[in-house]
This record gives sequence, C-alpha cells and structure tokens, in this order.
Amino acid sequence: MEIILNADGAIAGRLAAYAAKQALLGHQISIINSEKAIISGRKENIVARYKHKRDRGTPFKGPFISRIPDRFLRRIIRGMLEHRRGRGKEAFTNIMCYLGVPEEFKGKQAINVERALLKNSKIVRYVTVLDVCRALGAKQ
Repeated sequence: MEIILNADGAIAGRLAAYAAKQALLGHQISIINSEKAIISGRKENIVARYKHKRDRGTPFKGPFISRIPDRFLRRIIRGMLEHRRGRGKEAFTNIMCYLGVPEEFKGKQAINVERALLKNSKIVRYVTVLDVCRALGAKQ
C-alpha cells in the first residue's frame, strides 16, 4: 500500500516519526513538498547546529549532511529507523521524499498528518527545511 504524505506546514520530526512507523509496517511512503517542512526553534540555533554537524567530520568519513531539502528530510527520517539492520534498512528503502509535487502524484490525494501540522501546535519560532538548506549552501 502506498501512502502519500504532504509535508507542507508539517513539523519535520513529527512527520518523520509517522513516516518511519508506517514504513516499518511495510507501507510505501512518498513525501511531497519536503522543502516546506518545518523545524521548530530559532533559525540561528538550528543553522548553527547543522553547520557544526557538517563541519565536525572529515570529507571521507562523514557525517554527510545533504543540502538538498528532500535528502535532508530523508536523513531526519533515517534517524528514526535502525537503518543498519535488516528491518530498518528495508523500511528506509520504502521511503522517498520529493521537492514539490511530481507529475506522478498530481491527481492523487495526499494525507496531512494532523498531529504534525504547525497550526495544531503552539510553536512560535520555526524555520523551513528549505531555509536551513539555503543557509548551509544549497543552490536553490
């Protein structure tokens, strides 16, 4: 069964937890509008944390933090799976993130995860995944 999730206005961690759980249950997960997902907190703190993570390692050993928003969100989801073990590795292959809405999903209904939406929480300070990736040096 394929599940299409809309990340527009959704908090990235809550969306990632839902996607990881559904992938572990064996569903194919496609996340559209991944650049519009939200990370809660002050922009300066979030960007500083990811810059520190990126600069901490070496070019050959990592950690490898992608600056492309769909891969950035996919890495957040990877952190919620045991991606080095069999079941988690298989679940991670069932998850795909996309920028915008691809042609194959134009007419299909996307699910908004209600508990992940920003409008259902009291978060005041936030930044989008696209803004974080731009601050890290993305070319978009």
